[in-house]
Amino acid sequence: MIVAFGDSLTAGYGLAPGESFPDSLQKLLDQRGLRYRVVNQGISGDTTSGGAERVKQALQLKPAVVIVELGANDGLRGLPLTATRANLSVIIDQFRKAGAKVLIAGITLPRNYGPDYIQAFDKIYRDLAREKRVALIPFLLEGVATNPKLMQADALHPTAEGARRVAVTVLRYLLPLLK
Repeated sequence: MIVAFGDSLTAGYGLAPGESFPDSLQKLLDQRGLRYRVVNQGISGDTTSGGAERVKQALQLKPAVVIVELGANDGLRGLPLTATRANLSVIIDQFRKAGAKVLIAGITLPRNYGPDYIQAFDKIYRDLAREKRVALIPFLLEGVATNPKLMQADALHPTAEGARRVAVTVLRYLLPLLK
């Protein structure tokens, strides 16, 4: 089982049922004959502290792999980066301790948050991936975030087509963990 553990980007905010990136990821795995079930545990508005509080619930599913996609709401709210990092660290540690492989999804913030905050925020994902020796998607919305046709009007969440492209990106980093 693969658990997609995240916020609105995972939940499929603004999309019809069946259009989230975890739904598209399931279809891509099925097309390749890979027998994994993707469970969407995305909660719109969730922060890393909320994620840390619900790890035990996700562990009940006994995932083989967990895609950790959290932190965007922390950044958008300007929460202390030390707290975001600490929470992500706890989340990764708990999943790994239970035997799951972890794929952490990096995200960035809108440019108006200023270069210093954005650089420090982005660095959290790279540093944790290196320190914890987990796989990293450098930027979850790669090739999507900069294309207005693939983003909803809020410029934060992908359209259905954008979510399908996100699933292709996720698959690229997920496949090595499934071997």
